Amino acid sequence: MNTKKLRQKILDLAIHGKLVSQAPADEPASALLQRIRVEKERLIKEGKIKRSRKSTKTSDTPHYPQDVPFEVPEGWAWTTVNNISKSIIYGVSESAKSEGKYKLLRITDIQNNKVDWETVPFTDFDDDKVASYILYDGDIVFARTGATVGKSYLIKGLSQKAIYASYLIRVQTFDLILPEYVKLFFESGYYWEQIELTSVGIGQPNVNGTILGSLNIPLPPFAEQKRIVIEIDRWLSLLEQIEQGKANLQIAIKQTKSKILDLAIHGKLVPQDLNDEPASELLKRINPKAEITCDNEHSEKLPQNWTLAKGKNIFAPMKSTKPKDKEFQYIDIDSIDNRRQIIRKIKTIQTKNAPSRASRFTQKNDVVFSMVRPYLRNIAKVANDNCIASTGFYVCSSIPQILNSDYCYFLMTSDYVVNGLNQFMKGDNSPSINKGHIDNWLFALPPLVEQQRIVQKIETLFSVLDNIQEALEVS
Repeated sequence: MNTKKLRQKILDLAIHGKLVSQAPADEPASALLQRIRVEKERLIKEGKIKRSRKSTKTSDTPHYPQDVPFEVPEGWAWTTVNNISKSIIYGVSESAKSEGKYKLLRITDIQNNKVDWETVPFTDFDDDKVASYILYDGDIVFARTGATVGKSYLIKGLSQKAIYASYLIRVQTFDLILPEYVKLFFESGYYWEQIELTSVGIGQPNVNGTILGSLNIPLPPFAEQKRIVIEIDRWLSLLEQIEQGKANLQIAIKQTKSKILDLAIHGKLVPQDLNDEPASELLKRINPKAEITCDNEHSEKLPQNWTLAKGKNIFAPMKSTKPKDKEFQYIDIDSIDNRRQIIRKIKTIQTKNAPSRASRFTQKNDVVFSMVRPYLRNIAKVANDNCIASTGFYVCSSIPQILNSDYCYFLMTSDYVVNGLNQFMKGDNSPSINKGHIDNWLFALPPLVEQQRIVQKIETLFSVLDNIQEALEVS
């Protein structure tokens, strides 16, 4: 389920008058607008608000766009943001401070339609001028420039005096208009179509107060505004539950993969075959000098025919090299997607610009394991031959007669290895482990044919989980 598209569809149904039913007894929007016009003229005469520079005394005729974008239900009316607003005012150009009389709301303080008022800075402002800029619950502020141009935020839950910065525009609607409905309109597809058509600027588009005030808005009766807001809240609450469910499922997938790897390296994922050549005998046969730490009789955690082997006995010695051609393929930390443990992109670098750390030779099927902050899990399997990796990596090049390269990858990404090596980290700025920690770490080594069975099982299970993951990301 694509919750973002569904949310947008619900908002569009709302402003088209198709989300809730109409009630003939509701006071029509035209009468509502007439009362607003009377109220606005009264406030102008009393000097409490100013008439818009580009507006004159309004008539009793409801506003309709030159080309009506869509038909609205009976009882609704087309109007403009300016016609339903007491004021549309820019914020103040003041410096943010750690202490002051007033909170200073900035564009950057609005994230994901939320404001953490505890982190909003303070400012001082002239007490004689501040009244025009004080924020109240029900005010709507807009980003008028930058990457978030057009984004809005409905002020609510204010517990202290706050004003707003100059890159924001504040809209105060009349009491006869429900600000929650107006906010919903400002999130609709039709609103964004107008913003895209009317915003100015090429490098950095912006929306000024005049443009904002001239935007067309379909207005339902006040009673219907309330019904729409209630229904929208119900739907959005449901969508939030769905989104939380998706997030929980993402976590569950990650935990399940971790558990699968844990079962695999403890010999509990596939059955053992006593006819398999024991890992200790295989290790001795291939490398007579290898240190055999223990078989199953020394560890209750290992199945029969498994052994614990040091990294230096199952990985080929790392090779140092320097770029020889005009350019080379380089793997550094930035190349790794540590969420999925894959190489996102191998860099092509001119040899004359080669970093000093570019000296770890790699080949296809090697596993690179970052020794810098290993808890970040910058681990990946190399898909190409003859790449050069940073010296910040330990290159796990499997001895093929002993260690299956795919099993090696799953082993190095397991919690047993990552969390185990984390304990050796040293350094404050860039806590790291060294080559010796991996060389001497004890790795769980099954018989070679069992490694192949484990890999096959992991890939089957991970494929199912990856399909679910992909479906979640698409939606």
